[in-house]
Amino acid sequence: MNKNYTILVVDDEKSIRDTVRMMLQEDYKVITAKTGREAVEIAKKKPLDLVLLDIRLPELDGIETLKTIKEIDDSIDVIMITAVVTVGTAVQAMKIGAYDYITKPFDIDSIQSIVKNALEKRRLSKENLYLKSVVEAERGFEKIVGQSSLIKEIFSLIEDVSDNNSSTVLITGDSGTGKELVARAIHNRSGRKDHLFVTVNCAAIPENLIESELFGHEKGAFTGAMDRRIGKFELASGGTLFLDEISTLPFPMQAKLLRVIQEKEVERVGGSKLIPVDARIIAATNNNLKEMVSKGDFREDLFFRLNVIPINLPSLKERPEDIPLLINHFLNIFNKKFNKKAKGFQKDSLQKLMAYDWPGNVRELENLMERLVALSKEEYLLKEKLPSEILKTQAGSKEDLFDLSLKEASQRFESDFIKKAIQKAGGSKSKAAEILGIHRNTLFTIEKKNKSN
Repeated sequence: MNKNYTILVVDDEKSIRDTVRMMLQEDYKVITAKTGREAVEIAKKKPLDLVLLDIRLPELDGIETLKTIKEIDDSIDVIMITAVVTVGTAVQAMKIGAYDYITKPFDIDSIQSIVKNALEKRRLSKENLYLKSVVEAERGFEKIVGQSSLIKEIFSLIEDVSDNNSSTVLITGDSGTGKELVARAIHNRSGRKDHLFVTVNCAAIPENLIESELFGHEKGAFTGAMDRRIGKFELASGGTLFLDEISTLPFPMQAKLLRVIQEKEVERVGGSKLIPVDARIIAATNNNLKEMVSKGDFREDLFFRLNVIPINLPSLKERPEDIPLLINHFLNIFNKKFNKKAKGFQKDSLQKLMAYDWPGNVRELENLMERLVALSKEEYLLKEKLPSEILKTQAGSKEDLFDLSLKEASQRFESDFIKKAIQKAGGSKSKAAEILGIHRNTLFTIEKKNKSN
């Protein structure tokens, strides 16, 4: 928490206002009002994150004040302050928009806990709205989600490449980075967008059928060829042919593909007629074609023909700042699919997710989100449900400390320092206290304080 949050405390008793302010002012900016009308005027003029509002107020009572504040800004959360005898009224207030209520007399722990939860909810709501707006803004790039400098470079490349309707494109990148999405984005921005985008997964087609799949065949060309079949090149003519996993294409077929790209004509299997085709070729692979060329596993001339415009997609590990956007994107998709209302992750879970390497890239994150949302029963997705390999990830870093308040950062450092001293002392807290130059009881007190925070 930090001073960026503004809390308004409304109570006609000065002692209550002063007490609550003292409880919260170390972590938040706190302002006060003694009447409902004064609170409404403040809400009109100042941006507020949270209001602690007494139900029993002179002139304008708490219920009417709540309604008016919600009319001014419905995003402001309001916590009602009430005596035990008016709990029923507080429940009524919650039905018309109050976040929660606290009863008098209250203690510092209950106040701080409910305030922290309310502001965490507000933070997540604002973050989700922001992420949704970014996703909407990028919707023009199909389902490619991100705002990192690396992904913005890809957006720029897509725009540039789309202006060129004929040159071949080679998209490289690890599995799961979104190569087909990029290919579709190029097609949809090009002058070929009114024609077909045809996909061929070279790795999924048996070697003896790949030629027929690409070029088509005539009736009776081979056993089982009962009818003429139009190949993918003909289907894509005028549009785009996306050859995924191009590195798996059998070596003999590589020569035939090269000829078709150069001559812009195909001959169906079992046929003798040359058929003109005008399909833009976009190929993709997660293998290093240069290395394959050097080993003799891929034709050098075909590589150069495909690699006219290269696009290399970054791994998810290289753009962790896009992870919250992707999480929100998939959250919306799977909430609709499974009719759920999951709101996302708490901050500590998000840090783990951003620190994880994601060897399966965006596809791995998508699969995880689908599983978590499908099985979720809680309002927020629980950290305990994350896979063990993510939970083991060390999310903390020097940069992360600047997301904390000075107090939180100091407590973290103090706690870690004491743990290391105890380890150095072989587990003896008395020896650890000697190493630190403090009394043994002081060490116990510090440990107890840090555990409670």
